[in-house]
Amino acid sequence: MQNRWIVEYTMKAPINKIIDFSNVDGPGNRCAIFFQSCPFRCLYCHNPETIRLCVNCGTCVKQCPAQALSFEDGKVVWDDEKCVECDTCIHVCPNLATPKIKEIEVDDLVAHIKQVKPFIRGITVSGGECMNQADYLLELFQKVQRLGLTCLIDSNGIHDFRKFPELMQVCDGVMLDVKAVDPVFHQELCACDNAMVLKNLDYLLEIDKLEEVRTVILPERDEENEKTVRYVSSHLQGRSRYKLIRYRPFGVREAGITAFGNHTYPKEAMEQYELICRENATKTCVII
Repeated sequence: MQNRWIVEYTMKAPINKIIDFSNVDGPGNRCAIFFQSCPFRCLYCHNPETIRLCVNCGTCVKQCPAQALSFEDGKVVWDDEKCVECDTCIHVCPNLATPKIKEIEVDDLVAHIKQVKPFIRGITVSGGECMNQADYLLELFQKVQRLGLTCLIDSNGIHDFRKFPELMQVCDGVMLDVKAVDPVFHQELCACDNAMVLKNLDYLLEIDKLEEVRTVILPERDEENEKTVRYVSSHLQGRSRYKLIRYRPFGVREAGITAFGNHTYPKEAMEQYELICRENATKTCVII
């Protein structure tokens, strides 16, 4: 009789966006879930509004043309029914944040995933940096795998994966960003150290959980590009897919445009990096 009064509570996490059907966030058709907040400050980030959590400064409230934002108890509140998705709030935010997030419980997210289950192979959690919510991911993955779906992590590698053995056990793989191998350049690029990223690269290979590695090839940074591609491809030795992504200016904030320009990295210039991958027996190199 006592058990009838027990209420099970699930964790909440700040979620920026859910894309029900994505074919660019891992193999097959996948539901991609983007969590808010990231320890990195990548200059070329194409969704910089996911970097920080809203500090409730109110700048966006005053400028929302649809009056979809308001102040309640000192916090910015977003009305998604009034919102016209003009992104004015994102453009005027001085803090690399957005008011358009929702705190979603695990069970509510699982219920949403069930609605699209017949059409997807699995889910991919991304960000921001989804590993900021590692405990949440563990509960989510345990419940999603019971649905017969695969679970992938898209991460910048800032958190030590060795500290999350349960999560690694239920996770089907990690898509790891290696943005730069040179520590000085990585600091310049992301405002963060890369030592843990490189340790995670080795660890994920060791436990056979590395789904793929991604590196963005940047304009006018040929030496740094080559260092990173050589390092990663020599470590992979064909054991995981290596995705080389041409820099694109879309969504990049002003500081990134100043650093890397307003033009997409030319496709014909990617051949030199593809050749390096082949030299290191990384045949599964994909140019994007």
